[in-house]
Amino acid sequence: MSQDSATATEAVRKLSGRRRREVVAVLLFSGGPIFESSIPLSVFGIDRQDAGVPRYRLLVCSGEEGPLRTTGGLELTAPYGLEAISRAGTVVVPAWRSITSPPPVEALDALRRAHEEGARIVGLCTGAFVLAAAGLLDGRPATTHWMYAPTLAKRYPSVHVDPRELFVDDGDVLTSAGTAAGIDLCLHIVRSDHGTEAAGALARRLVVPPRRSGGQERYLDRSLPEEIGSDPLAEVVAWALEHLHEQFDVETLAARAYMSRRTFDRRFRSLTGSAPLQWLITQRVLQAQRLLETSDYSVDEVAGRCGFRSPVALRGHFRRQLGSSPAAYRAAYRARRPQGGGPEQVVTAGEPVVPSQSIPVSRRAPLPAQAGPSPSGPSTAVADTGRGEHGKPGSEAYAAGRPALPGQRSAP
Repeated sequence: MSQDSATATEAVRKLSGRRRREVVAVLLFSGGPIFESSIPLSVFGIDRQDAGVPRYRLLVCSGEEGPLRTTGGLELTAPYGLEAISRAGTVVVPAWRSITSPPPVEALDALRRAHEEGARIVGLCTGAFVLAAAGLLDGRPATTHWMYAPTLAKRYPSVHVDPRELFVDDGDVLTSAGTAAGIDLCLHIVRSDHGTEAAGALARRLVVPPRRSGGQERYLDRSLPEEIGSDPLAEVVAWALEHLHEQFDVETLAARAYMSRRTFDRRFRSLTGSAPLQWLITQRVLQAQRLLETSDYSVDEVAGRCGFRSPVALRGHFRRQLGSSPAAYRAAYRARRPQGGGPEQVVTAGEPVVPSQSIPVSRRAPLPAQAGPSPSGPSTAVADTGRGEHGKPGSEAYAAGRPALPGQRSAP
């Protein structure tokens, strides 16, 4: 895009005169979960000026004919319809009822029109599927609940899905991970609009931390995406999960699938939304996490039992994925267990655990792990090495299996 056309596009997207950022429209649909739906209503719909929180004007809009049925069979009646979105400078879609069904066309048209007129569009959890269906996430970084991230990446390949983030701020379009991460993103919006003190005051009222550390990595599990269950690659993926204690690389998996490395990379990404090398490293780190929590193996033994060729490789990937060393993670986990909770930071062997801050991804370079093979061809890095083919921080690092944590960019 030329500079002139880019300038013209920005001019079109400037907030129109009838829209103001502090006017927040929340778009509800029938079948949406009540918890996610209530988050923006609580954050933006209650007057807390006595606590130093600037006031927003809330417009609760129905995205389709009501009444709207939600969790537990409750029925809701929204005071506004889609026409009210035309007055909002911030539009929030807190959830969508099904990741397999298309949202109403009228709602998608209203979202596109709002975005064209400069409104800030926000998708919480599965609300990202509505934004993607409207085309608002094309070519952008985005996130959603880790469990649905592979489906989002597969269904909308032009969206650069990053399942590691709690939320992603791409300027005029923002998305969050599941459930409680919606609170994180709403607090971030208040912080962006009115500063740290206002967001801190609101966090105290909600009894939540003003900024949560880390991302979604700690919540990932070994379950396979639903779409892969009947695919021939499912057997290869299941074999990999059962043999994480062995040293093998993506070439081994490609051979088991009777595919070339390039074809395997492409098929794996289309099914899971993730590069196979990144997926394999993540699974090894998750296995290490479990062993550190449930066993007395030394860090060296854990590395060997998770397929890493050395403790150095384990430490490097573990820190990049979880924000602390294996020893510090184990100490912090055990310190929390007796009391059922504990401090966020624990000092072990002179090394403090410094969790990475959940800083939003802003205008991040596209993540090729979600958009097919890298222009330079598939990486030949081995999943259990300590270094691999690491490029600059950002998209190349992600594709090469070196996750760049929020607020903790890895050095080249």
